[in-house]
Amino acid sequence: MDKFIIRGGNPLRGEVTPSGNKNAALPLLAACLLTDEAVVLHNMPAIRDVQDMRAIIESLGVEVEILEDGHTWRVHAKQIRAADLDPDLCRRIRASILIAGPMTARAGELSIPPPGGDVIGRRRVDTHILALKALGAEADYSRVQRMFNFRARQLVGADILLDEASVTATENALMAAVTAKGTTILRNAASEPHVQELCLMLNALGAQIENIGSNTLHIHGVPKLHGGEFTIGPDYLEVVSHIGAAVVTRGSIRIRQAGPQYLDMIRLVFGRFGVVWEVQGDDIVVPAEQPLVVESDLGDAIPEIKTNIWPAFPSDLGSIAITVATQAKGSVLFHDWMYPSRMYFTDKLISMGAQIVLCDPHRCIVIGPSQLIGEKVESPDIRAGMALVLAALAAEGQSTIRNVGQIDRGYERIEEKLRSLGADIQRVREG
Repeated sequence: MDKFIIRGGNPLRGEVTPSGNKNAALPLLAACLLTDEAVVLHNMPAIRDVQDMRAIIESLGVEVEILEDGHTWRVHAKQIRAADLDPDLCRRIRASILIAGPMTARAGELSIPPPGGDVIGRRRVDTHILALKALGAEADYSRVQRMFNFRARQLVGADILLDEASVTATENALMAAVTAKGTTILRNAASEPHVQELCLMLNALGAQIENIGSNTLHIHGVPKLHGGEFTIGPDYLEVVSHIGAAVVTRGSIRIRQAGPQYLDMIRLVFGRFGVVWEVQGDDIVVPAEQPLVVESDLGDAIPEIKTNIWPAFPSDLGSIAITVATQAKGSVLFHDWMYPSRMYFTDKLISMGAQIVLCDPHRCIVIGPSQLIGEKVESPDIRAGMALVLAALAAEGQSTIRNVGQIDRGYERIEEKLRSLGADIQRVREG
């Protein structure tokens, strides 16, 4: 197990380029199961979750070749089999459930153990099952075998209203529908950037998906998909993490190829507690001079930052936003109604000197600015772990962050990127 040793107080300076979007890479790898021709994926992030997904699809018979730059993969699902999947491997990542749609569509069957991922509260798979059933699949869960079972002879297009705008359920339904007979209308669909990228890649392989970026997708089934290639866009969660790191250290950085077109709502929310940045082409420039003053609601009321489905403020950025808000003058109420355990990491920020009142599992009030002090803490999940890195960069003295394998699941070589910007951060093997 690795840990980070961080000595805070160094303003970040320089340029950084984010890795490809993890949450796009995972469904794109699953989508490669739909065609017997090779697919080339560019800008693949070299992170643990992606490697775990590679192992899962390889166990189904997929050939994966990583080309010379390390970030270009050639994925060839020439022949696939509904093999016994390693339960421990599937439990490592939530995205293991993403093979259900394409495997049911192409192989006609799949048995898969329950998915894993971050422990941030109950995360339903019911929506996946209901969507696949609507397309004509049989689906059940065996409590004895602890296995989801999917079967279908021929999927048929349908008018589907998802009972929640789940990202992964939308992706599973999309992948199952692209080769189903007839037209599928998918309503209450998620529209995050990674869902849009999945649609664009599927269309590049011969699918016919309309209304991309909306919450009502029209999918006209085609007999089969062909091969092709696709370039994954930047990980906007990493982009915002770098913005936050620059802000809390009073630094100035340029983020190259940042994909600013996806950051409008995030920019609006961060602006509520005095964070600004400039957009220059496809780059984002974070200036050293930041207002960092909370903008009150009408009547001088404490503003509420509430997470919601895209294009609203994403839950995955709540931890980063809370950490940045500890450095702003004023009070902010954060409300994440989506996951009941996301706020628990705030006790670690409190131990570092942050003034935070945890109201309940879904809400906390941040009062700033606070001088953070170095502390020994442990990363509970990907996003909270990165938020603790930001806190350590801003803190006075030395911090130790244990269990950074959680951070590695979503951030590629993050300590090297931060060190290139002037951060004093080292990775150390424990034991």
